[in-house]
Amino acid sequence: MQERPIEVLVVEDNEADQHLTTSALRDARISYEIHVVEDGEQALAFLRHQAGFRSSPRPDLVLLDLNLPRKNGFEVLEEMRADAQLRTIPVIVVSGSDRSADIARAYGLQIAGYLVKPLNVDEYFTAIRALKELWFHSVVPPPRESEGT
Repeated sequence: MQERPIEVLVVEDNEADQHLTTSALRDARISYEIHVVEDGEQALAFLRHQAGFRSSPRPDLVLLDLNLPRKNGFEVLEEMRADAQLRTIPVIVVSGSDRSADIARAYGLQIAGYLVKPLNVDEYFTAIRALKELWFHSVVPPPRESEGT
């Protein structure tokens, strides 16, 4: 059923977490592209095709850390949800915070899910692989503008 590559934007400033996430997302069964940015301003530039991201694709899924430099994850979410072109992109928060206030605020901004980063590397890898299995193989992403509605 998969006809086009799955485009994933990983917004993460920690290099170790970037590596673990991109490794766990690798999948030979489907066509996919993983894009990584390191702060909230880069994330918004990528999503809006600005600065060095003019030819960036529209992501089918965003994995968003909350604790980011320049603009934090909540600011990114607020701007995405206020923008008609970006509000339908599914966002999974992948955060070290297990604070109920952060989780409630993120869900209030219409995220698709919230994953608290496990401290154990194997558990982190397993959690990202589980997300990948669901989002790459079961969930149908929203249509891109060029695919019509």
